[in-house]
Amino acid sequence: PAAAPDAVGPAATAVAGVTLWRLPLVRDMRGDLSVGEFERTVPFAPKRYFLVFDVPSREIRGEHAHRSCEQFLVCVKGSVSIVADDGTRRQEFVLDRPQLGLHLAPMVWGTQYKYAPDAVLLVFASEHYDPADYIRDRGEFLRLVAGR
Repeated sequence: PAAAPDAVGPAATAVAGVTLWRLPLVRDMRGDLSVGEFERTVPFAPKRYFLVFDVPSREIRGEHAHRSCEQFLVCVKGSVSIVADDGTRRQEFVLDRPQLGLHLAPMVWGTQYKYAPDAVLLVFASEHYDPADYIRDRGEFLRLVAGR
């Protein structure tokens, strides 16, 4: 069953290998706090992270899949839209608050766009950078998915 709208934890999506996570949010008059714990609210222990920011609003980023790397995306400021695609189904997600995270399993085509001017996207990756892990050709991605 899908999680309640404000429940902490993962919610299933229409795309195989993709879950939308609601991270704990602690409200306080001194300021709010959102927290993630690796291998709990972030479903793996990352080996790498990167930040994407100062993206011109019309630019599209991503447009690739990974053979073995998992990713967990959190827009820590502003908003960004993400389309996740398993080769059969695709779904758009809007990350617009820091207590939302999107988990992309390997072999999910991801595209990020509609960056707000102030957007900062934090991405945790399960693997160190390896150019051979990237599938940047959509046709190759679809052939690999069909062959599974």
